[in-house]
Amino acid sequence: MKFLILAALFAVAAADSYRSAEYAPKYEAPAYKSTYEAKYETPQPYDFSWAVNDYYNDYEHSEKSVDGNVVTGSYRVVLPDGRTQIVTYKADSYGYVADVKYTGEAKYPEYVENNYKATTYSAPAYKPTAPTYSAPAYTAPAKKGPTYTVTAPTYSAPAPAYTATPVYKAPAVQPQY
Repeated sequence: MKFLILAALFAVAAADSYRSAEYAPKYEAPAYKSTYEAKYETPQPYDFSWAVNDYYNDYEHSEKSVDGNVVTGSYRVVLPDGRTQIVTYKADSYGYVADVKYTGEAKYPEYVENNYKATTYSAPAYKPTAPTYSAPAYTAPAKKGPTYTVTAPTYSAPAPAYTATPVYKAPAVQPQY
């Protein structure tokens, strides 16, 4: 016990004399100087349009901006059901507002029952034969049933094994510290 107290006292004394701040390297926070200057150009007016019309697509789009702040445009696409969807939109600082219109009537093809007949196959010509098994070549050992012998238990009355005097000792007196 004395050794542990002495070791703890020595550890406290050694920790008090240790100077880690003298030997630790010192780092300053990095200072980055940005050479990039954001240049925001004023919006320029523009006007463009394009269209695709081939065997698969029929699409048209046009858009323009007069002052660079308000964009107006429209696009047109032929839908698979035969109708044409026309979207006219305006986008400015208040958001995007679209007007969607449909022209034409939806056309769905009539259901035609399939005349395709699946190929039929005849039953397989292979006919498996039933397996045949022969009797085992060894002779099985004769089985014997268990044998039991019954003996009747014998009981005798036990004699009492106690004495009438107490066996315990008086408790010792505890020393006072």
